[in-house]
Amino acid sequence: MEQVRAVVSAELDAVNAVIIEQLRSDVDMVENVGQYIVDAGGKRLRPMLALLCSAALGPVSQAQVQFAAVIEFIHTATLLHDDVVDVSELRRGRPTANSAFGNAPSVLVGDFLYTRAFQLMVALNNHDLLKMMADTTNTIAEGEVLQLVRAGDPSTSEAQYYDVINRKTAVLFAAACEGAAMLSGAPAATGTALAECGRNIGNAFQLVDDLLDYEGDPELTGKNVGDDLAEGKPTLPLIHVMAHGTQAQAALVRDAIGAKERSRLPDIMQAVRDCGSLDYTRAAAEQCRDTAIAALATLPKSAARDALEHLAHLAVERRH
Repeated sequence: MEQVRAVVSAELDAVNAVIIEQLRSDVDMVENVGQYIVDAGGKRLRPMLALLCSAALGPVSQAQVQFAAVIEFIHTATLLHDDVVDVSELRRGRPTANSAFGNAPSVLVGDFLYTRAFQLMVALNNHDLLKMMADTTNTIAEGEVLQLVRAGDPSTSEAQYYDVINRKTAVLFAAACEGAAMLSGAPAATGTALAECGRNIGNAFQLVDDLLDYEGDPELTGKNVGDDLAEGKPTLPLIHVMAHGTQAQAALVRDAIGAKERSRLPDIMQAVRDCGSLDYTRAAAEQCRDTAIAALATLPKSAARDALEHLAHLAVERRH
């Protein structure tokens, strides 16, 4: 990841400067919660994608730096809201904002970040970009509601699972890439290809995230193993067991999802291993990776394009 980051390190520093500047508010709670989230670190994966796509198409402009900050603000707002909805207590190895400050401040500061993102986008004075991001943010909200509806529902199909992750995760990755292309003045076909790359990197990232819920090291992931099961999320490893495991294994998973029951986690972990469900999920992530890399064929060779390919590989190979 450090090799990838190095390609746009100066631009990432500029993004961080925009984020710090735009978090300023005369309401102390806004700054306190916002700074708490920013200080938690994170991969800055989505703004990095925006910057790499920008660099692959020419010199990175201030507008593209500002857009990358918009992407990070929207992502951070979703994290604040997600952790409240999921009653999460740990993220990136430390207490979530809702654990540290309470649910109400987390939700309201999430709202602040959403609106700040749109203020920044209005300042870019690009109607097509603003429309694309308005649609993207709406789709993310729909995805979060769909995930809530599906929680505790063991009848969720593989197609319905992909619909959820496309909306709640992959669409922002796609928007980061397409928005960078729009601001560079690239042809629409280039923007479409980059959006396809971003969408598939996002899906690969989410698939591996769901995989790590059953084989990850909490010391590395910063999250508790089995959190998805405790929230009743029917992720791909569980859906695969229900479709391809024995009757007993399928019943075990169905009951655990319906009851949102972490206590059966050791048995569930054994089932996803025995059924090859982890391998199946990893293979699905690898297919997304390959599709993402293929979408980059229209770009000229450059360090930024190489870094995008590397990022697609890292989305699958990561352990946290």
